[in-house]
Amino acid sequence: MSMRTPLTISAAVEGLLDEAVICRLITYVGCAPGTVYVKNGKGALRQKLAAYNRAAQNSPWVILVDLDNDYVCAPALRRAWLPNPAPRFRVAVREVEAWLMADSETLANFLDVSQSKIPANPEAVSDAKLAMVNLARTSRRRDIQEDMLPRPGSGRAVGPAYTSRLIEYTNWHWRPGVAAQRADSLRRALDCLRQLCGRDNKRNESRA
Repeated sequence: MSMRTPLTISAAVEGLLDEAVICRLITYVGCAPGTVYVKNGKGALRQKLAAYNRAAQNSPWVILVDLDNDYVCAPALRRAWLPNPAPRFRVAVREVEAWLMADSETLANFLDVSQSKIPANPEAVSDAKLAMVNLARTSRRRDIQEDMLPRPGSGRAVGPAYTSRLIEYTNWHWRPGVAAQRADSLRRALDCLRQLCGRDNKRNESRA
């Protein structure tokens, strides 16, 4: 009996942390991450959206982008950016730090902070990245503070190893299924990925 090869899902994201998160989600639903294009910002990502949508005519694609304050909801962003998406094209929107905070138990252990300090409703936080930095500020570990807090006078919002620390957390500790119970947009993103997997797995079975 041969094992089924996992369906490959390609993706495009804004930054390196987003890349880690989308790969973790794709793997979580039982698929395999394909090529992930990191575009270094929302503007560069949007410029390539039409090309990604054309690619989705032949294989499944997902885009992960921060909703910010530009649109009131995900459907509004999709309508503005891509009025006619391909059937196998999905857009997931959220500041990924909110999704990471939604698994408060493992994040508290990773940052060595009190779990009570993590927002109970992380998607209601107006600036999830700032909230994450402030959590690191309360860490009992000096290395976490040195890595994740911005250096005085640097003019940066985060520390020098902020992203690499959260990528480590995402890859080895974060539980998407647990987090989805407290982050509705994450639950919907997982549902979209499962639909992509199911749609294409059924198509492949019909061709076998």
